Amino acid sequence: MKCRLNDVFLSKISKKYQSYLQMEFGARVKEIRTSLHYSQKELSEQTGLTLRTIQRIENNEVKPSLHSLKVIGEALKTDFSEYSAAADTKPYEFNFTIKISDMNQFITDLKTLVKNNWKLILLVILIISFISNYDQIKAGFIDGWNNK
Repeated sequence: MKCRLNDVFLSKISKKYQSYLQMEFGARVKEIRTSLHYSQKELSEQTGLTLRTIQRIENNEVKPSLHSLKVIGEALKTDFSEYSAAADTKPYEFNFTIKISDMNQFITDLKTLVKNNWKLILLVILIISFISNYDQIKAGFIDGWNNK
């Protein structure tokens, strides 16, 4: 059984835009740069970034900084804000995404996880239940102490 929600959504998007969505950042920069007939050297001069930095970004050897995203976007007259959104998250926030392509494999992995970590899972459940029922546990101890 395969989860195909993403495929169903993407099938409604035009093929050209779909391939653009799945393209890596460096490939997008290169495609936009070449469509504007800019060389890497010209882009380097317009952005103030070194030629080697432009090459490394286009080859996906590095992730560009927010400054690099901004200046490349301005030079190419393109909005790369979707790439900076991940960098704007706060350190205590995180994103969790699960893509299940094989349900049987997922269940097998889940069984293995529980089998190998059952003590830790039990401890976490006990701590959560203690914290969530703290007031009731405290009242029970006080009532028992006072012989009620």
